Amino acid sequence: MSTSTILNLKPLNVWKHFYALTRIPRPTGQMAEVTEYVKKIGNKLNLEVKQDKVNNVVIIKPATKGFESKDTVILQAHLDMVPQKNSDVTHDFTKDPIDAYIDGDVVRARSTTLGADNGIGAAMMLAILEDESLKHPQIEALFTTDEEEGMDGAFGLKKGFLEGKLMLNLDTEEDGELCVGCAGGADVNVVFGFKDDTELDAGDVAFKISLTGLKGGHSGTDIHLGRANANKLMNRFLKEIVRNYEARLSNIHGGSLRNAIPRESFAVVCIPEQLSDDLQDLVLEYEGLFREEFTGTEESISFKAEKTDKPSTLLPVEVQDDLINAVEGCPNGVISMLAEFPDTVESSLNLALVQSSPERIDVKLLVRSSSESRKEWVCSSVESVFLLAGANVKIEGDYPGWQPNAHSNLLHSMELIYLEKYGERPHVNVIHAGLECGIIQSNVNPDLDIVSFGPTIGGAHSPDEYVEIAAVEKSYDYLLAILEVIG
Repeated sequence: MSTSTILNLKPLNVWKHFYALTRIPRPTGQMAEVTEYVKKIGNKLNLEVKQDKVNNVVIIKPATKGFESKDTVILQAHLDMVPQKNSDVTHDFTKDPIDAYIDGDVVRARSTTLGADNGIGAAMMLAILEDESLKHPQIEALFTTDEEEGMDGAFGLKKGFLEGKLMLNLDTEEDGELCVGCAGGADVNVVFGFKDDTELDAGDVAFKISLTGLKGGHSGTDIHLGRANANKLMNRFLKEIVRNYEARLSNIHGGSLRNAIPRESFAVVCIPEQLSDDLQDLVLEYEGLFREEFTGTEESISFKAEKTDKPSTLLPVEVQDDLINAVEGCPNGVISMLAEFPDTVESSLNLALVQSSPERIDVKLLVRSSSESRKEWVCSSVESVFLLAGANVKIEGDYPGWQPNAHSNLLHSMELIYLEKYGERPHVNVIHAGLECGIIQSNVNPDLDIVSFGPTIGGAHSPDEYVEIAAVEKSYDYLLAILEVIG
């Protein structure tokens, strides 16, 4: 489909800005161009534009006539996106635009993440700022930066930067849902240090083992779906060939981002030449095993072994064994469920990245929990596993969850508006993903009344990401109705 087709989708102004955002490279940490785009729109509209020390942008749109006495409403979305691509695609997220296209009733990107998370929310805010025909109280449109890795924008907000008492976060990814709480999280960073082993057996040959085709996905919203974790599967196989096939591990690279379920893993191993055929047979056997175990969940698992150039170094045997055993033994996935919301994950763990480099192996994990005590417990459990394996472990980047407000007037109003417009009540829930709401609330105003919603986005944090076209129009229409009533 041509890009002009996307630009003809309704609401026109929302899709216009979303398309513009797909043209701007905006992975976490690269915010200059996208914040300039947002500021330029605010300045062109002669609105007050502010930017803080961590590059968050606020654009203030005055209340329309008759709405001046109502409470200021904060609209909030983040500007960065998760950069994920399929391994067979050449795409540089630091300079290449996203190739978005229409696929039936959804918009996707070709072999990369789309950036609808949270580009659609930002596009809706920009459309509201431009539209002179709307009725609304004063709006503070808050565009936060670097949310996907570290939530640096939200953490950097200071008291006094915002005045609003109500906030609509536009980062929820299921049409018909109103989110009133979310999990907090913490990063677990593991480092194995060593001296490379240069004593390679002359009779060994090298193979590159490639595990690809997994679905991956969002390590919060998709963690309960039982999808395969590439790091867990690869290390399970490595344990077998190290123990029974005299294999030595040279290097390994699995996963990429902490908040994405790892979709791929690659390892280079050396093995006695006479066992080459046995290794390839075992890889084929494991491919069948993995496919059988994940029937109905993963449809495209590919596990291959190809001969490659012999490496110049190996991991020391002790480090190799410690790494494989620790990754194999480390918990992963759902740890506990919420009693109050039986279908919602309370605590989880994503074993996100295992990557070797000269004299170092990094393992990165993300712990999520809506319970602070359980979050600490899961972090402690992971720490114990890797400390026993002789690694250095640091727990960093701790951020709070967002606790539901049982007395939210904003939520009550939004439920009534939804019922009146669509003839049914919205689903009110707590999500396992990490939203910025709790951080913004704690930094700006502990009494800030917040609700999050948005259109249906599937496959977030993976190249399968899509956004439902009809849900974008519905969410925008609902947002306009809310702004006419609340405040």
